[in-house]
Amino acid sequence: MRKSIVLRPTAHILVIKLAGIGDLLLATPALRALRESYPLATIDLLVTPASAGLLDGWEIIDHIIVLDKYLFDYPKQIITHPQNLSRLLPLWQALQEGHYDAVLLMHHLTLPFGRIKYQMLMRATGARWRVGLDNGHGWFLNVKVRDDGFGAMHEAEYAMAVAEAVGAQVQDKRLSLPITEEERQQARALLYGEAGASDVPHPIIAMHPGSGGYSTARRWPPERFAQLADLLYQEFGGQVLLVGGPEEVELHQQILQTMQSAMPARSLAGQGNIHVAAAVLEQADLFIGNDAGLMHVASAVGTPVVAIFGLTNYKAWGPYTGTEDTTQATRATIVHLDLPCMPCFYRGHDLGTPEGCATRDCLTRLSVQQVAAAARKMLQSRQNIRLKKR
Repeated sequence: MRKSIVLRPTAHILVIKLAGIGDLLLATPALRALRESYPLATIDLLVTPASAGLLDGWEIIDHIIVLDKYLFDYPKQIITHPQNLSRLLPLWQALQEGHYDAVLLMHHLTLPFGRIKYQMLMRATGARWRVGLDNGHGWFLNVKVRDDGFGAMHEAEYAMAVAEAVGAQVQDKRLSLPITEEERQQARALLYGEAGASDVPHPIIAMHPGSGGYSTARRWPPERFAQLADLLYQEFGGQVLLVGGPEEVELHQQILQTMQSAMPARSLAGQGNIHVAAAVLEQADLFIGNDAGLMHVASAVGTPVVAIFGLTNYKAWGPYTGTEDTTQATRATIVHLDLPCMPCFYRGHDLGTPEGCATRDCLTRLSVQQVAAAARKMLQSRQNIRLKKR
């Protein structure tokens, strides 16, 4: 088995990243490195329906192939719905017609059934080189990258390590998310309406109190988001925008009804696609949210982030700025407790418990003042930067 190889300049490369928008964004530095190192190569990407449109228009990728992996997450799904297997036939044909030289798997080999699925997908390509993370279960890989477990490296760094195993050289570690001018115009219409940008209250603080459906246990209590907004309004004024998907409308209404201050506040739940949401966050002065995809979207567009982490492994999935210099502290701050049980979700080589424990002390004991302190520091830094530009 090899630890690294170099591909031919015109190689056909398939990258497998069957995940949500946040995880796919964390793979963008690795994808960029592949393109910069192999400008003449064909680089295809296998993704889920949920993230299929995220990188539309990005010149790095040649073709995006979609697999609804959630139809095949458990053996029981195949037993009870064998007709779903017929949906794999077009995929199998596409994988074979790609004539791939290398297939790169940007996933941990955590669960037994997942390892079977990944092996089948990689072998279906017929690629000579099967590249991925090895935690001791990667017997079907012939180019292996050592996997020391969740949090030993950030997920973005693991993805870059897989790209480096095929000769890619990483020059730029920033996340990427393509946004068109039309999408920016839609975002400005949502934010400002008929008014100009200078006529609306600043700072604009975007808050995401949701977390997606996979693990709602990652959510900091909604009433604390309301209290946080009131506290920041007393000190900085401005307005709050609640962002999230259409399934979070009720959650947003709960927060809006709980707020006590006169802070202008509204919900943008489900308004616009993910690119419009990214363009909205691009205009914000600060993003505050739970561990979820929108946190990574905010990082990708360069908005300062305060990330709230509880049961999840923040060393693996914290906001990634792609820099280690002193300015990182002004771009991303992770607020978390240090309880002996943390993290209980994605710990070592195990999945852990997506729904956490009954009491969720890691989040219920995290106070408004702790999050406000991080937000205050970043807003003050933002104000100082603006004053220097005048």
